[in-house]
Amino acid sequence: MRLRGIRGSRNIEDRRRSGGGGKAGLGGVGLLVVLAIGYFAGIDVTPLLQQTTQASSTPRELTAEEQRAAEFSSRVLATTEQVWGEIFPSQVGRPYEPPVLVLFSSVTASPCGNASGATGPFYCPADEKAYLDTQFFATLSRQLGARGDFAAAYVIAHEVAHHVQNELGILGQVNERRQVVGETQANALTVRLELQADCLSGVWARSVDGLLEPGDLEEALNAARMIGDDHLQERAGRVSQPHTFTHGTSEQRSRWFATGYQSGDIRSCDTFGAQRL
Repeated sequence: MRLRGIRGSRNIEDRRRSGGGGKAGLGGVGLLVVLAIGYFAGIDVTPLLQQTTQASSTPRELTAEEQRAAEFSSRVLATTEQVWGEIFPSQVGRPYEPPVLVLFSSVTASPCGNASGATGPFYCPADEKAYLDTQFFATLSRQLGARGDFAAAYVIAHEVAHHVQNELGILGQVNERRQVVGETQANALTVRLELQADCLSGVWARSVDGLLEPGDLEEALNAARMIGDDHLQERAGRVSQPHTFTHGTSEQRSRWFATGYQSGDIRSCDTFGAQRL
């Protein structure tokens, strides 16, 4: 992705200097928690983690790799601000209010609950902030097999897409419904929410098409496949259990991303009205 010359976003809150330097393990059930790449509505995932990390109050210096990750995240966030800032007036009929992206290291706190790097990136509607441990980019590439800068950009765009859903009032409606239905139905609603975010990420990707390099689109599609519920459950040595899915299958995630990319229109992302997911 060609980001040279793209300004960085001002909507960055960097907590990494005060974060812990420890690492949380990802393996077995712990790997499944990485599915928190998405909407984090106060769900307590701590019991699922194999290891926990403790924050350190001692300030630390950031490595060159961490600095590059922050600069990359800031520039990608800026592209989302421009894209949705243009799409909202034309397709929604009102201005877009961008979220803040919180960069943290190992552990942090949010109104939606505490999180560690092992939980993956998430969006908290309570404070309208997206949270990202930039070390997750390495996890995405080395452990999940989703390599490339556009795969990492897709992760950020997906979190911003949850903010778009919040701006449209969709998150609140879904959360209200999830509180009054059973677990299986609640999971099914969350799947539709996540697939819609994948589709909205595709809408963003189409709008930044001029910044893409050969292979970028396939990197994003591959990332969507690598974090499908079925793929992660099987990779963790589990039998795939569709009733427990909360983000959709690999095929669904990549297909809805492609749907948004091909249309460039928010209306094509109506996963709640779609008969086929």
